[in-house]
Amino acid sequence: MESVQSFFSAGASAIALLIEGIAVIVIAVGSFRTAFALIPALVRNGPVADRKRIWIDYAMWLIIGLEFELAADIIRSVVAPSWQDIAQLAAIAAIRTLLNYFLGRDIAEFHDAAPESE
Repeated sequence: MESVQSFFSAGASAIALLIEGIAVIVIAVGSFRTAFALIPALVRNGPVADRKRIWIDYAMWLIIGLEFELAADIIRSVVAPSWQDIAQLAAIAAIRTLLNYFLGRDIAEFHDAAPESE
């Protein structure tokens, strides 16, 4: 029974590590895309709406990355839950919830203001 548990634990750790790797890739891709979009927008001093759209796109990339991180933490906490793992999971879930709330609010404000700026 113990060998099955250690096999399951090792498998879960490997999967969590793979998911964290995906999170890093998602955040890196989003960061590079944002940098390449933001630099020209700042240089030509375009409308604020363009920079806001870039920020919202970047926030979406960060939220997706954070979702992958949360998934990895959930997998780790299922296998060997410690109080530290549970606290880390709760903190990540709280951050994700706050980001989603503020992003949703900003997207709604952006869409409400968009017809007026055209």
